[in-house]
Amino acid sequence: MTDILDALVRDAGAGAPLPMYLDGEKTQGRGAPANVISPATEEPIARVATASIEDIDGAIDAARRSYDSGVWSGLPRDKRAEVLRKLLDYLDAREGQLKRLTAAEAGCPIGSAAMVGQVSNPLRGARDNIDLYLTLPEEEDGGLPLAGRVNPAGQVVQSIRRHVPVGVVAAISAYNFPLFLNIWKAIPALLTGNSVILRPSPLTPLTALLLADAAHAVGIPPGVFNVVVETGAAGGVKLSTDPRVDMVSFTGSSLVGEAVMAQCAPTMKRLQMELGGKSAQIYLPDSVDRAAMAANSVCLAHAGQGCVLGTRVLVPEADKARVLEGMRQALKDIVIGDPSDPKTQMGPLISAAQRARCETFVRLSLEAGGKLVTGGDRPKHLPRGFFFEPTVIDVVDNSNPACREEIFGPVVCVMGYRSIEEAIAIANDSDLGLSGYVFSKNVAQAIGVAKQIRSGTVNVNASNMSGYVSSGGWKRSGVGRERGVEGLRVYQNLQVLNFSNQA
Repeated sequence: MTDILDALVRDAGAGAPLPMYLDGEKTQGRGAPANVISPATEEPIARVATASIEDIDGAIDAARRSYDSGVWSGLPRDKRAEVLRKLLDYLDAREGQLKRLTAAEAGCPIGSAAMVGQVSNPLRGARDNIDLYLTLPEEEDGGLPLAGRVNPAGQVVQSIRRHVPVGVVAAISAYNFPLFLNIWKAIPALLTGNSVILRPSPLTPLTALLLADAAHAVGIPPGVFNVVVETGAAGGVKLSTDPRVDMVSFTGSSLVGEAVMAQCAPTMKRLQMELGGKSAQIYLPDSVDRAAMAANSVCLAHAGQGCVLGTRVLVPEADKARVLEGMRQALKDIVIGDPSDPKTQMGPLISAAQRARCETFVRLSLEAGGKLVTGGDRPKHLPRGFFFEPTVIDVVDNSNPACREEIFGPVVCVMGYRSIEEAIAIANDSDLGLSGYVFSKNVAQAIGVAKQIRSGTVNVNASNMSGYVSSGGWKRSGVGRERGVEGLRVYQNLQVLNFSNQA
């Protein structure tokens, strides 16, 4: 396939658009070519081919045929693992290229800690996930007690549990961490024997096309892995309604997740969805000094564009004024600008619409009684690009609009609590439950608080992003898990096989 980095240096209007990958071949598709826009400059950086509904239908057909033929699903699992390790070798050799692509299309600063999460972490973690998978049984005892293995008629009865692929998986990913999201959908699904149709966000399709390049280079059979790009939603609807698709793995907002779930319902598809978050960071009194950096942990993590980020910060009421001043000081010299510059700490938001969303919620928050501590506007020295200042708002309580909705930008709300019980109640006062954070020098006490947080993941003093450890949401933050044992088994069906020694 075309080297994507070479394509990036072409004028956006020159040459053929970057092709999609369908049934083992690169294709221009029948949709209108689309520009990929740099969020830092608002200028096109590449043109990509896009899919028509007919192309999406062809991708589904190719995936269905490849799965049913057993060309991939029928391989021994160690053979699939070997091919996928080679795919990761291919990507490892291009880690620098992947980082430059991510900086260009997503606006994540190339020298930031967030870039480790964007590229390095999933490349390393996927290898761990392969190792973990190979330790899991494909077939195991079904759990019959000894008394149940011989019936009164003298028949020997046995029960076996088998873990088999789901089938055809539609993987629909978001824009914020493109390689991370694509890897954590494609690798576990392929590893467990499924055929995959990856639909990346049209805002950040370039790393997905390089992933297709890797699949092609290592010889994944035609139809087993397909990458389709579209600018609208019709293809996504097709993937979530077509009966030939057995499972949808989706990352995005809770609102869109509701629609995807409804679309999947008539065909009873398996679902794995990581949706919105409005996570709380609770600082217990003995660790309140750490809270001054809480806003940095959000704003410098890809300009707050992360669903697991702790955008609600809870501190003892008596310490709130001191914490707010500490946050203001910690953010005042943050370097905002060109994501390709290693000195840049915070880049742009993905689009003008996302920047406008931040502006709207800041306005609504202040109208509801919130007080602006710092930020809240576009940086004056950056007239172009979708930049927004790191923003801290002092809010009275959790009813403030900025505390209720996922903003997905560098906007942090700070609230005071008068008891630990109140802090827990505030943290749980949300219809989202993706993540949470508790900080304390008393680990036993912090774990006690963490156990009362109604979220799929809770981090005490540190977070963990590993191929061995799963994450996922409760409530309107999603269903199913990614990574870890659960993130592998979600791509498998369980079959119970009962048999006897007598006909």
